[in-house]
Amino acid sequence: MHNELTERFGIEFPIYAFTHCRDVVVAVSKAGGLGVLGAVGFSVEQLRTELDWIDDHIGDKPYAVDIVLPQKYGGDAGEMDLGRLTQDLQSMIPDGHREFVRSLLDDAGVPELPEDEVLGSGLMGWNRATAVPQVEEILRHDNVVMVANALGTPPPDLVEMIQSSGRAIGALCGTPAQAARHAAAGLDFIIAQGYEGGGHTGDIGSVVLWPQVIDAVSPIPVLAAGGIGGGRQMAAALSMGAAGVWTGSLWLAVEEAAASPPEIQSYLDATSKDTVRSRSYTGKPCRMLRNDWTEAWDRGDTPETLGMPLQMMAVREAMTRQGRYPDRAQSVAFNPVGQVVGTMNKVKRSSDVVLEMVEECVESLERTRQILSIE
Repeated sequence: MHNELTERFGIEFPIYAFTHCRDVVVAVSKAGGLGVLGAVGFSVEQLRTELDWIDDHIGDKPYAVDIVLPQKYGGDAGEMDLGRLTQDLQSMIPDGHREFVRSLLDDAGVPELPEDEVLGSGLMGWNRATAVPQVEEILRHDNVVMVANALGTPPPDLVEMIQSSGRAIGALCGTPAQAARHAAAGLDFIIAQGYEGGGHTGDIGSVVLWPQVIDAVSPIPVLAAGGIGGGRQMAAALSMGAAGVWTGSLWLAVEEAAASPPEIQSYLDATSKDTVRSRSYTGKPCRMLRNDWTEAWDRGDTPETLGMPLQMMAVREAMTRQGRYPDRAQSVAFNPVGQVVGTMNKVKRSSDVVLEMVEECVESLERTRQILSIE
């Protein structure tokens, strides 16, 4: 299954697997797809550790990295020193938001952190001060063949930095207008993510969005995202002209996933109706499992969510307590996932997911040929 991007990246199948788990990155790339490590949440030192581990285990296979550098976020400070930026942003968060977070955790029975526990800033790489050093680290790793930006068109200097290293750079979009801005910036590929997708996603359904973006930016390759749960969706995307599929939710409940058993079980138990787009964790519309947390922030008598990255900084205690006590926190947990969660009913190996997708895609395309009597 070869095309312009698979040839450029040296992969067998046009399956791109976004994940925060290094084991999944390695497993997917070894199976013929392209594993994509989500870098958000990692310090530069942590990212270096993850990428070094991948380098040591992936052999000669390629992989990619996804960063988060939004065009707009609360407290934009340009090149401000990271320490000062963090302090200034922290001062912008109302005390009521932190108190509300603690009350939700306490009401859910999530234990408090030990007194000596040090909370992270919650800044999470959502700005230039953290994203640029991440990119510099990424470019030190030879097997990385491309970088994707999850929120908006990357700044021109980052585009130049990545492309001059011989690597490709792309970005996600949720509208044809966003895709056009990516194209004007000279990006090498574009990821069109529909409403069904997990994490940050827009308002347009995938089947409507994909062909619009493909037409808007041709001949730039487009990867289809949002609602890719198997080979049939993959066949549909390729039939519309996509150069491949960008997948995320599929890898949350595989054998290699780093998620806790309670989190994995929450995905296996959920239906496609059990997701909601909420600003309650990141400050931007993000599809996740509906639970007591999302419902609480949606009430009229509770605090309004803040912009990015302030909301993420405001809820950093929740993220830390959930990570430490996952068995007690699922009713208020941040579990981003797309509507395909309704088909995620069994834990499988990542390699099996890749091969099953390819087989189902080929079968679907062959069935279509037969139905239409295409010779």
